[in-house]
Amino acid sequence: MENMSLLYGISFPNFNVQDFYVQDFSGFFAIIIYERIYFMQIQLSEHFTYRKLLRFVLPSIIMMIFTSIYSVVDGLFVSNFVGKTALAAINLTLPIIMGLSALGFMIGTGGSAIVARMLGEKKEDKANAYFSMLIYATMLGGIFLSVLGAILIPSICSLLGAKGELLSDCVLYARLSFISMPAFMLQNVFQSFFVTAEKPHLGLYVIIAAGMTNMVLDFLFVGVWGFGLAGAAIATVCGELIGGLFPVIYFSRKNSSLLHLGKTHWNGRVFLQTCINGSSELMTNLSSSIVNSLYNIQLMKFAGENGVAAYGTMMYINFVFLAIFFGYSIGSAPIISYHYGSGNRDELKNLFKKSLTLVGTWGIMLALLSQLLASPLSKLFVGYDAELFAMTRHGFRIYCLAYLINGFNIFGSSFFTALNNGVISAAISFLRTLVFQIIMILLLPTLLGINGIWSAVGIAELMTLCVTITFFIKQRKKYHYV
Repeated sequence: MENMSLLYGISFPNFNVQDFYVQDFSGFFAIIIYERIYFMQIQLSEHFTYRKLLRFVLPSIIMMIFTSIYSVVDGLFVSNFVGKTALAAINLTLPIIMGLSALGFMIGTGGSAIVARMLGEKKEDKANAYFSMLIYATMLGGIFLSVLGAILIPSICSLLGAKGELLSDCVLYARLSFISMPAFMLQNVFQSFFVTAEKPHLGLYVIIAAGMTNMVLDFLFVGVWGFGLAGAAIATVCGELIGGLFPVIYFSRKNSSLLHLGKTHWNGRVFLQTCINGSSELMTNLSSSIVNSLYNIQLMKFAGENGVAAYGTMMYINFVFLAIFFGYSIGSAPIISYHYGSGNRDELKNLFKKSLTLVGTWGIMLALLSQLLASPLSKLFVGYDAELFAMTRHGFRIYCLAYLINGFNIFGSSFFTALNNGVISAAISFLRTLVFQIIMILLLPTLLGINGIWSAVGIAELMTLCVTITFFIKQRKKYHYV
């Protein structure tokens, strides 16, 4: 192998592990210092300039990046140290795990919109009661889904086409991952509520700690001690336990934030409204799981195990890139909800205009960056196999054109969630992540072969953009954001 480094007697093909840890971690520590100085003074009620808006949402963006790093680092180490069969196992099971954990995203985004509105209306007691109820509901839901997932995973993976060693690897990785399902769901919920509580910096610290734990343990368990696929799963479990349980401890004790965990009572109406508000995020994650599984089925048909491994590598990169759009949407949503609740139309117009400008700029930058990085990033994951490397690089260069568009759709869905219009938000997400993609993934491969698979998401995003723009135009007089 070319380009091999040696650390602690371990060979790392295609990337320098020491530089990976030292350089990246030092950069994140620098972010922590910067953030501690500048973020703490910003409140939801303020007028947001571009600079202030970016300062406020940056912790959420970094939180999403670190959340995505869990699976990325697993895939990186597993691919280089265990092999492409184990990598394909992660890629087959990850959509299932993310689909079952989608409840956390739904409660976090949908609930934070309600809680932020209560804060904007100066109803702090109701805000804390609703917050506490939603956290407890997430805990119970997470326990139930982890047990259900462990029981059903062999049958689900068999339906996806996994057999023999691939099936065994799928079951092993998934069942270990389900151990931390409740904590992972809590982590996703708290990502939104840390922002609502005006403590985005604490959410950032938690995610950095969780991400670093996962990375270090991946290095030790997979790279140094050779625990293989099980080691990668255990590393993820440990990181998610930190990310989910620490916020529970923080909000349960006396703190300086706007929110506190305490006594509450069941409120079915609020929970239903939370589910409606967050249905777009639930739909996004469930649909993504279904669609990614469909991608895997089509890839097994057209390209076999190599196709699944190539698509998985592209998704790892995609997780990190899309984290910018999702992080911005999570970070800006409480601001939008607050000013909507307080009736500040001028600030709502200001936030809408600035958000579209930022999303459009980032889309162009990500599309250009992905073209430049397609080769080195593909080599990082699968450089040990020439055929797999060529397939991955080619597919990613087609796939990444979607970055020009999908940020607008992600923000559009989140924007209407923040305005407590879960129906429109869900419609955008439903069309974007399920309907249009299913149509394209079934139709285009028959016309274009495997290139149809790589281009399916871009065409689906373009169709969704037409829907998003239509909603923006039709709802502008109702919500006064234009």
